[in-house]
Amino acid sequence: MIQIRFHGRGGQGSVVASNILAAAAFLEEKWVQSFPFFGVERRGAPVTAYTKIDDKPIWDRSEITDPDYVIVLDASLVAVVDVTNGLKENGMVLLNSESKPEDIELGDSFRIATVDATEVAVAHGLGSKSAPIVNSSILGAFSKASGEVDIKSIEASILKMAPAKHKENAAAALEAYEKVQF
Repeated sequence: MIQIRFHGRGGQGSVVASNILAAAAFLEEKWVQSFPFFGVERRGAPVTAYTKIDDKPIWDRSEITDPDYVIVLDASLVAVVDVTNGLKENGMVLLNSESKPEDIELGDSFRIATVDATEVAVAHGLGSKSAPIVNSSILGAFSKASGEVDIKSIEASILKMAPAKHKENAAAALEAYEKVQF
């Protein structure tokens, strides 16, 4: 089973990203689960969401404590949340950051990928520089960095499921797919 944990802030689209990723994997005939975990429910508060993907039915409905991948939609969360907690050795952290992967210090036992999902999202009219909606961008980057879900499946799911600006979200995913560094 592939387990992905999303860390974001309320309003960035972490829960929507988790659902779109699950839908994309479902298009590839995988078994999936997607669910959020909310603490304080307000815009800007830390939010966690989970996606599980497998070739067989998934019966375990518990939160993910030992993910294969961690996707961080807001780099400032690294200072306040232990985003690598439980991450499997040689697991991957995908971080929305202007920095190069080699400049990120999260430990030596993890692979790091980065994409400036904020820049991509804002360029496509998805939020603003101060409140970007980066979920589609980060999913495009995840597709390439992980190889777990095809970008065409991500694109199809975004076009069907994005709450608004379907074409802009799909274009942002495709651009981030090309810009991710790992």
